[in-house]
Amino acid sequence: MATAVTTTAPDPPSKDRAAVGVRIHALREAMGFSLRDLAERSGVSAPMLSQVERGETSPTLAVAEKIAAGLELTLSQLLRLDEGEHVMVTRAGGRRRYERGGHRFEELTPPLPGQRADVSLHTLKAGATTGGPDDPPMHEPGSRETAVVQAGVLALTVDGTRHELHAGDSVTFDADLPHHFENDGEEQARFLAVIAAGLRRS
Repeated sequence: MATAVTTTAPDPPSKDRAAVGVRIHALREAMGFSLRDLAERSGVSAPMLSQVERGETSPTLAVAEKIAAGLELTLSQLLRLDEGEHVMVTRAGGRRRYERGGHRFEELTPPLPGQRADVSLHTLKAGATTGGPDDPPMHEPGSRETAVVQAGVLALTVDGTRHELHAGDSVTFDADLPHHFENDGEEQARFLAVIAAGLRRS
């Protein structure tokens, strides 16, 4: 009498599960999301996300795809299937874009694990300002920022001191101090910002 044999797919090695979990954890923290934030964005429960991040379980492709969407990545980007050359290109149409009042900004760098610098493009409408109640700057202690004005006139106030900037000017300052940019002109202003995280002041 024949005996039926049931086979199941082998569970990925624990080191592979851990690598995926570490990557998801790093990406989540790089984007400033809590477990609850990512759970709401992805539709994957916080307990499940916690287990995946700790390497206790391996997500199915469907779950991994949801997690990737919650992190604003494709599944290939999350699993590093398209990083054979260790280069990630962000196309103009694929940038993460945000708008708060008269402040519009685009993230030019992808949220990669271990990344300590971010580049963004900012546009301020006439009369607009950054750093308002609905647009607070969020930089970790020790961060430094360099801004390059591409068009228009800006005023940067850092720790109560105001600095006027024109097209072509650049400025570097401790970004963990209270600060904001203002556009007091009649035309929109545009600037690039580079945030370097965790640099200690000398």
